[in-house]
Amino acid sequence: MKKFLFFASFAAFLLSFTNDKNKTAATSSTDSAIKDTVGLPYKASYSSSWSTDVSDADLKMVLMTYKDWADNNLSGLAAGLADTVEVNFSTGDNVRLPRAGIMKLFTTYRDSLSSVTINMQAWHKMYATDKKDGYIVTWYKETDTYKNGKVDSASYHDINQVKNGKIVWYSQYKQPLKKK
Repeated sequence: MKKFLFFASFAAFLLSFTNDKNKTAATSSTDSAIKDTVGLPYKASYSSSWSTDVSDADLKMVLMTYKDWADNNLSGLAAGLADTVEVNFSTGDNVRLPRAGIMKLFTTYRDSLSSVTINMQAWHKMYATDKKDGYIVTWYKETDTYKNGKVDSASYHDINQVKNGKIVWYSQYKQPLKKK
């Protein structure tokens, strides 16, 4: 229950940064002026101007990559990736490779698993209006069963940057679940 409350609180926090669709561009500039007057302790180094203006087609494409991973449909997953993809793994490793190189890494890891179960808990479309970048943010629980019988479960939070209908950047954060 504590984990659910954590994820729900985090989702609410992220949702608080989205702009209401009824606001105009003029209101956006007013919002930043208001934010400056409340004395926030930090200024966002990337962006603090967000909307949910990401296409449903992009959302579906990203969610399908998770389904393809769980179903061991790696060619389907590859179809959602751009020609070159940067990946920040939950281990701290970071790679920027052509799609074939990323798929080689993914295939090697997926081949060690006999099954993957994903319980998608939430997602959110985020568009940085000042940077013109779209993201799909996900929260889910994944249970991996290895071919040797070992079972590993964790909660994940991923950020998928999408351009031209393909994932160009993927960053993953992992919280291992305690064994009961």
